[in-house]
Amino acid sequence: MSLTFADLPLRKETIAALAEHGFTSPFPIQEMVMPIALADGDVIGQAKTGTGKTLAFGIPVIERVIAPNDSDWDQLPNQGKPQVLVVVPTRELCVQVTKDIEELSFNRGIRTLAVYGGRAFEPQIEALQSGVEIVVGTPGRLLDLYRQGQLTLKFVSRVVLDEADEMLDLGFLPDVEKIFTSTPARQQTMLFSATMPGDIIALARRFMNQPVHIRTQDNEDEGAVVSRIEQFVVRAHAMDKIEMLARILQANGRGPTIVFCRTKRTAQKTSDDLAERGFRAATIHGDLGQSAREKALNDFKAGKSDVLIATDVAARGIDIDGITHVINYQCPEDEKTYVHRIGRTARAGAHGIAVTFVDWDDLARWKMIDTALVLGLPEPVETYSSSEHLFEMLNIPAGSTGRMTKQKAPQEGKIDSPQKVKTASPKKIEKSTEPRAKRERTRTKRITS
Repeated sequence: MSLTFADLPLRKETIAALAEHGFTSPFPIQEMVMPIALADGDVIGQAKTGTGKTLAFGIPVIERVIAPNDSDWDQLPNQGKPQVLVVVPTRELCVQVTKDIEELSFNRGIRTLAVYGGRAFEPQIEALQSGVEIVVGTPGRLLDLYRQGQLTLKFVSRVVLDEADEMLDLGFLPDVEKIFTSTPARQQTMLFSATMPGDIIALARRFMNQPVHIRTQDNEDEGAVVSRIEQFVVRAHAMDKIEMLARILQANGRGPTIVFCRTKRTAQKTSDDLAERGFRAATIHGDLGQSAREKALNDFKAGKSDVLIATDVAARGIDIDGITHVINYQCPEDEKTYVHRIGRTARAGAHGIAVTFVDWDDLARWKMIDTALVLGLPEPVETYSSSEHLFEMLNIPAGSTGRMTKQKAPQEGKIDSPQKVKTASPKKIEKSTEPRAKRERTRTKRITS
């Protein structure tokens, strides 16, 4: 096993790009996958979320791509046609994977295109016509472009399926099978996921050639979360959740934070409430257009907002360094959702904190999650926004309230305004007591019968 990327048989351009972005040593999943992937073997990679699966498949496919700047580009018979196809379940993950691949391949002139719904077809079609080497896309938009004849798959030699279990949950399995059957020149297939349900294993047996199933050494339980996440579970009252959340967001050491909700309405309301309380909050959910979702995510990455309220649609695509807290404002549906939600923190060797609010109605659901993941937290402690133990366990400064900003001073001006009215009103009354001159009326028009 190699200790650094420089010890692996990689191109000097790839090693330079890795070093430029601070990657010197591979994580366990990368160290185990890359020797097999670089030898063109089929791979099933299974590791906990946040352990570096993207680079585990990204580096090998970049190595095998023939780029416009390479010496053997002139001998390539199908220049500009996609050579690699990466299939992902969500738009956010599509953007993230595309960014990661572009960062490692920019110095070789490799063209990478993100293909996903919610955006106009025309720019994606223009990019395909001008030529791309790697296509990263969601199943629906990939098949749309394929059926229109705009996306050529017959020259694709490497296919990667990322977050395969999420594909299954979202009902994309038939689309994925169609994509596999549309790539007859496929020489290598890689499948990555945090969990491995039976249907995914069946898919792998059907479309993969003697795959090597790799699990990282510490992945004894496929549903377990990384040990670097400190988990807190509290029983919260629905009417008090926003107050509790506002106090937790004032904890010492709190950095960028993601708040997860089950419903779109709750996500939007929570975001509005936090903004009204003085927090820099943004939101991502299915009712927002793709432009609004991308703006919210970009603002969060750029630091313009430090709280992101999201539904589970975003749980699989947000890979941002430095997220310190994940808060489950509403209890997750099942243990897999819980794992992927809190996996947004403690990524790539960092530490993080996860807080879960469990309402009275969610106690049975939480006990199922606790049992499945063997967390040892079956009975959440009844907690309120004023509870001392909440302040102690999450390191919240004493005296923190539910607002970041104090009451605005203009409130005092509003109290003065009625007094001004009262002082002005007696003058009007005095004027009204003066005798009024009698007005003489004369008719200018006589009505005749």
